[in-house]
Amino acid sequence: MNRRFNQEVELSVVVSDLIYVRVNNKWQYVCVFVDLFNRELIGYSVGPNKGAALVYRAFASIQRDLRKIQYFNTDRGSEFKNKLMDGALDAFGIKRSLSMICCFSYDNAVAEATFK
Repeated sequence: MNRRFNQEVELSVVVSDLIYVRVNNKWQYVCVFVDLFNRELIGYSVGPNKGAALVYRAFASIQRDLRKIQYFNTDRGSEFKNKLMDGALDAFGIKRSLSMICCFSYDNAVAEATFK
């Protein structure tokens, strides 16, 4: 992505990230999907486990035509880069974009800022 955070077409690039929060003395993980076109939160999921299933549920919660998503950008965490998500992205023709190893927080800044 090379930090091109301003997109002119809806759903051209979608970014995602995870965070954990304490709820009733238990940790819960939140996964969000954000459209770079308008910074809209287009999908999310919450659960007690951080993993591929949590990310997949957030992806499945998107109420848009998934075939319009051109790129999916995330950090290199195994929650995002796995067989379950590979299959889901392939099914809709979505290209993956992974943050550079040196620059996770910069390359995925919009998704990370969602939690601030």
